[in-house]
Amino acid sequence: MERTPKVIMAIGAHVGDMELTAGGVLASQSLLGDKIVTVALTGGEKGNPPHLTVEEYRKQKEAEAKAFAEMLNGEAIVLPYKDGELPDNDEVRFQVADIIRKYRPSVIFTHWKNSMHKDHEATYRIVKDAQFYAGIPGFVRENKPHYAPVYYCENWEDAEGFKPYIYIDITKGYELWLKAAATHWFVTGSKSFKYLAYYDHLSFVRGCESRKERAEAFMIEEYDKKIVRDLF
Repeated sequence: MERTPKVIMAIGAHVGDMELTAGGVLASQSLLGDKIVTVALTGGEKGNPPHLTVEEYRKQKEAEAKAFAEMLNGEAIVLPYKDGELPDNDEVRFQVADIIRKYRPSVIFTHWKNSMHKDHEATYRIVKDAQFYAGIPGFVRENKPHYAPVYYCENWEDAEGFKPYIYIDITKGYELWLKAAATHWFVTGSKSFKYLAYYDHLSFVRGCESRKERAEAFMIEEYDKKIVRDLF
């Protein structure tokens, strides 16, 4: 039976967050013919390299987001908010809810709730409420209501309380993910953290744990951890 293409959405605080933490899944799903949509709530421009101003790096980051998405035959959306200054309010929540309603994803990836970075924690709260706003018919917007489950990504900056719960095999999309991730300067050029090495090795470790070659791990909310059986 022919598979119906899906929309897979990843919403990060900064350009590059989801490309690293959920990039293997995005690449693997793209190879199945699914539409990939990355959403960055800020540019992540304040980690600029020495040769670029913050404003110049913002433009570069937006171009990097586009390049990554296009390599996966997808689409990149970058909201206009500044790195480190993401508003934690309903205006942003409804912007994200409208994006969810427009693209109608089958699943959404985003940040875990505990982080050393304020934008990451704000993004968790924003996406959680946007999921609610997008799914409730009583919130009348341009597009019809749509509900999608949310998976929380494994990020070295969001490690507190994160326990791998769902493992997804990314073996088929691994090589594509590596090439696409390298379009981001900070992934290969940052001196503050070895991003590519960390997430590359992490995918190997999670692969070992799940008996796959490569995998990425995710969390869900505690109240979603239910197993329902009729009989044994």
